[in-house]
Amino acid sequence: MQLHEYTSFDGLGLAQLLRDGHVSAAELHDAAVRACAAVNPLINAVVELWPADVFAIDNAAPFAGVPFLIKDVAVTMAGRRSEAGSRLGAGHVAPFDSHLMTQFRAAGLATFGRTSTPEMAFATTTEPVLYGATRNPWHLALSAGGSSGGAAAAVAAGIVPLAHATDAAGSIRVPAASTGLFGLKPSRGRVSNGPAMDEIFSGLGVQLGVSRTVRDSAALLDAVQRVLPGEPYVTSPPSHSWLSQVSQEPGQLRIGVQRAACNGAHPVAAVNSALDATVRLLESLGHHVEEVQPALGVSWEAFVHANASIWCANLVPWIDGLAQESGRAVSLETLEAATLACYRHGKTVSAVDFVAALDVRNTVTRHAGAVFGQYDVLLTPTMPDLPWPLGRYGEKEEQLDGVDWTARLFEHTPYTPLANVAGLPAMSVPLGMSHEGVPIGMQFMAGYAKDGVLLRLAGQLERAAPWEQRRPAVWAGN
Repeated sequence: MQLHEYTSFDGLGLAQLLRDGHVSAAELHDAAVRACAAVNPLINAVVELWPADVFAIDNAAPFAGVPFLIKDVAVTMAGRRSEAGSRLGAGHVAPFDSHLMTQFRAAGLATFGRTSTPEMAFATTTEPVLYGATRNPWHLALSAGGSSGGAAAAVAAGIVPLAHATDAAGSIRVPAASTGLFGLKPSRGRVSNGPAMDEIFSGLGVQLGVSRTVRDSAALLDAVQRVLPGEPYVTSPPSHSWLSQVSQEPGQLRIGVQRAACNGAHPVAAVNSALDATVRLLESLGHHVEEVQPALGVSWEAFVHANASIWCANLVPWIDGLAQESGRAVSLETLEAATLACYRHGKTVSAVDFVAALDVRNTVTRHAGAVFGQYDVLLTPTMPDLPWPLGRYGEKEEQLDGVDWTARLFEHTPYTPLANVAGLPAMSVPLGMSHEGVPIGMQFMAGYAKDGVLLRLAGQLERAAPWEQRRPAVWAGN
């Protein structure tokens, strides 16, 4: 199979080729390995490859034989390394498949490697000390976003049509926006993290993927949504498939447009222009659009501090567990300065502090619920800026404490954390391009469990303003 042919199909398209007998799973795997060899030396997105088990795949599965990559955090594959992008976890081999990994296998996905992530997924850029910076296929001097930056860069460059990703403050949507992809963060409770993971960051974290087409993300959600006994959060699946929603018209939606972020930041000129163009597109499609400025219900400083408490407190047992298993000490020799600062801050968070942070989460969630009593969808830029140059994100990180680091993360991505705190579905749609040829993502958020509203709108936008044929400078199909 030629690479230009392999990269011209999305995941569902490749699976259909296999079912029709035009290609074998082994041929798809070979094409993916060659695609990785062609572009990964430039973008540094994939940190390890292994032979895919292409002989036990059910051809009736939705993604039968489709090459797939998992992120180096939150999902584990038996007998394969899972290091969380950290020197502390270097060499760790997972003893079992996590629940989501079993779902990926059942969907027919042929996992053949893992993608880079920032250490402990604690940044919205992907520049870990362990494996070095992941570069944006559109412009190699820029970040591919994070924490699923390796996944996004791999998909954007044509190594795979879709890849596993996670999102606790924007880590699906930010890299999708940075690299010109579609990224859906499902509602809290849609996708089980499984018994081994329980709640990721006390319910702030969810898992799914990034893709070049809307239908691949919808079909992936169909494949992996499942409620296990004892789930802390349950959002029952609908009677219809998510994939079927992509081709349905959304009807006339009430869409609020938030231009300034809740921290007062305004989008740069290129992003603002892309937002204006998106509003015009939505109006041409018959939607009612008006500018709004929703309130969090708390100050921005209180919002940042509460997130820092939840994130950093959750980080402590994770790092302590890795240290115990590896026999390594927790220090600057094993952790990056920002991660160590967050770990130390987490140790100072008392039970009372943690309950206060959860109370902030409740206040924010209630205010968000009120917004979606007025509007079907909230539109914002995914990020206020274009992707940052590599190296900028971590400047002077050794001088920051855990709250400072969280504030820096939210400075980079002030629009995205609301959906995580409130558990809402949100998506980044690649609707804009800067004059320099860098993608610009637009974020759409809907009320709790209204994932279908977003997928119907995404399908309509994809038909009206298609993006899948845009190609970055680094592309495996060239």
